[in-house]
Amino acid sequence: MSATSTTTDTAGTTGKPAVAVIGLGNLGQVLAERFLGHGHPTTVWNRSPAKADALVARGATRAGTAAEAVAGAELVVVALLDHDAARDVLASAGDALAGRSLLNVTTGTPGPTRELAAWVRDWGAEYLDGAVYAVPQTIGTAEAFVLYSGSRTAFETHRAALDLLGTSTFVGTEPELASVYDIALLSGMYGMFSGFFQAVALGDTAGIGAGRITELLVPWLNATAAALPEFAASIDSGDYATETSNMDINAVGLANILRATEAQGVPTDLLTPLQALFDRQIEEGHGAASLARTIESLRKPRA
Repeated sequence: MSATSTTTDTAGTTGKPAVAVIGLGNLGQVLAERFLGHGHPTTVWNRSPAKADALVARGATRAGTAAEAVAGAELVVVALLDHDAARDVLASAGDALAGRSLLNVTTGTPGPTRELAAWVRDWGAEYLDGAVYAVPQTIGTAEAFVLYSGSRTAFETHRAALDLLGTSTFVGTEPELASVYDIALLSGMYGMFSGFFQAVALGDTAGIGAGRITELLVPWLNATAAALPEFAASIDSGDYATETSNMDINAVGLANILRATEAQGVPTDLLTPLQALFDRQIEEGHGAASLARTIESLRKPRA
């Protein structure tokens, strides 16, 4: 692999760095539109060329190959199905990667992200991983934010372009960090969804519509979420002392909920594992501790 830079002057007449977007699914389309709409010379490539038609009509350049797209850009944005697809496509670019900054917003997991980052660096490019928190329609609005990890140089060099996508936050130089954050935040989201589905199923047993349950559930969740920063402080400090809602109280409360749920004929699969974590903490002698101590039954053993 060659690490010899082949970067050329790709700023064009706008003075803004040229961008290539590889992969024109829902996310890639919107990213390209943002760059193009803010004056960045934008080259696009997709395995199905027709997906680029609308962007080309607005002024984007259609690349015949991924290598051609990479060669004409300073910032290369990859938005493909997975890391295997990203590597396959980028392999065809080869030496054209040298001297570029590559932003990968393909959803992935930490291990493959580390491997892809090392592979990209071997080709002489700066690697930046991005976790996008937005639906395509909200890209570039106040609701959107993106976490970045990997090359701080790439992040700082292209910060103005990255800020077009949403609030930019650099979380660290280890390339997989954005992926770890992503898994953590999405786990919290799916936990909320599971509670929602449980609540709706229970309401349904008494003829209560999902809309009515949700109308009451949303403000209740917003209120209880206020406890999370306090839980986080306890977890980070290791001090789980509490004078309010301890593990014993919550274990009894959740056990009652599980019994009532079974009596209504609704499965308890979503909540039973949480009860097991509470019970384990109590068995280990932590019944008087804060509910936040549940984390100790989930943590990876530390050296």
